[in-house]
Order: sequence, then structure tokens, then C-alpha cells
Amino acid sequence: MCDKKRRAKDVERRNDDGWLSISMLDGKALYRDILNATEEFDARFCIGQGGHGSVYKVNLPSLGTIAVKRLHSSFENTHPKSFMNEVRALTGIKHRNIVNLYGYCSHVQHSFLVYEYMDRGSLSIVLSNEVESKKLDWLKRVNIIKGVAFALSYMHQDCSPPIVHRDISSSNVLLDSEYEARVSDFGIAKLLKPDSSNCTALAGTYGYVAPELAYTMKVTPMCDVYSFGVLALEIIKGKHLGEYITVLANSSTIDHVQFSDLLDERLPYPEDEVKEVLDFIIKIASSCLVETPKSRPTIQFISHKLSTM
Repeated sequence: MCDKKRRAKDVERRNDDGWLSISMLDGKALYRDILNATEEFDARFCIGQGGHGSVYKVNLPSLGTIAVKRLHSSFENTHPKSFMNEVRALTGIKHRNIVNLYGYCSHVQHSFLVYEYMDRGSLSIVLSNEVESKKLDWLKRVNIIKGVAFALSYMHQDCSPPIVHRDISSSNVLLDSEYEARVSDFGIAKLLKPDSSNCTALAGTYGYVAPELAYTMKVTPMCDVYSFGVLALEIIKGKHLGEYITVLANSSTIDHVQFSDLLDERLPYPEDEVKEVLDFIIKIASSCLVETPKSRPTIQFISHKLSTM
């Protein structure tokens, strides 16, 4: 049901009409408003598509501009695991660098998630755009990296049970009008329970998945740390590093030539103060890529270091 967040235990409460609810708002009215505003999800309002659904930009008098992630029709009656996963992960958590879930709807005709709208879209789109990427100066990029680190630290340390995102990538980081980062898409997130093996099938975005998941299938916070390292370097370079990630994972030092090669050529060379921060990020991000998970820094350590810069 379309509603605001309440408590995790309310997530799967179903009333007599077959609606799922997570708060006390008039979900049926909001459901009708969304259908009317999108003309029953007309393609003109679609702003993005993914494996399980499409995202629509919706303007409502009651909520302003929101983003609605609607399940593809093939999934609507089966409620895939990713749908409830996202609801469970985002219900009850609140952080400035995590996308805000306003509510959700599970209905026989339509199933969707209702989010705050992020003006600038995904980080991947901004980085790939020649004009927009130049607006993303070094300070903004550092702030985005900090935001993702703070969000992951919150998920790993302050949530109970801890949450491992499992799909950190530039496509799953959204930017608001001030280029503040929001981690999004918790469809394959894993809640780490002490009485569980926390093993799962391999999932995530190619190029960001920690190498140990290919053979252990055991999800740990270090999986997100690896993905964070890949993402941080992508933000600084302006594009995914591809096979060069392996080189950095095996490098004990980063020399001046390597440092320069890792910078986005579309931006001016950084001044000394910013250069020091970028140098630290490159080094700490490279240490996130080592093959042995236990040898990677924790996201709490990274977050603390970045908070002092």
C-alpha cells in the first residue's frame, strides 16, 4: 500500500482489502493519485528502467515530485524477492545519504515503491555526460564519495541487523540538486542475521562485485567495501577503471604518474589541498580492492578518516 514508513514489523501486515501497509496514510487515495498523475503509467512519464521495473517521475499536490518504481507486469502478481527485500531494508532506517522510501503499494493490478525524487538522477548518467561531468568538480566528487561511505558505515554498524547493500555502483547512487549522494536500489540487499549462514547466490553489477563471492557465496560487509573502492576510483577518474582495478589491487604504492592517470582529464588538475584528499582516497580505495577480504579496511575506518577531511 502507498504509505509512509513506520516500523519493520508492519511491513507485511495485510488488511482485508489485500493492501500491504507501512503507516497510517490513506494509501488507497495515494494509489489513485499516482495512477491519475501518470495516466496509468504512460511511457511519457518513465525516466528509467531496470531488471525488475521502471521508474516514473510523478508530481502530486500532496507530496510534490516523487519517483515511483513500478514492477514489470511479469512480476506484479508474484512479488519478487527484490520487492520485499527493498521494503524490509529501507523500512525503519533514516540517513541523509540513503534514498528515502515514502511507501509502497502491493495491489492485484500494480505494485510499486514510492521514493523521494532526485533531481540530477544517477551518478553514472552524470559522469557519462560531457557537460554535466564538468559541473562535478573535485570538491563535489569528494563529497559524493564521503556520502556513500557514511551511508555504508550507517548500514553496517548502526542498523540492527546490519545491512549489506551488495550492489553499490554508480547507477545506484542518486544525486539531489546540490549533488548530495543517496544510495539507492536495495533489491538484493542482505540483512545479516546472527543465526544465519548469510550465504546467497552471486548477484550484483559486473565490475563491482567482490571476487570472493564467486566461490564463497558468503555475504559480509567487506563485499560492500570492495564495491566502494571500485566506485570511489570511478568517481575520481570519471569512468569505471575496468581491468586496471586488478593492477591497483596488487600495488603497494601509488606514484605521481599513476595518480595523474587516475584523475578525470575533463577537470583541471587539483590544487594542493584537494590533491592531498584525492591522494588519500585513491590509496584507501585501492586497499579496498585487495583479494583477501580481511585485509581490506572497514567502511567505519574509511568513514572516520573521510569525516576529518
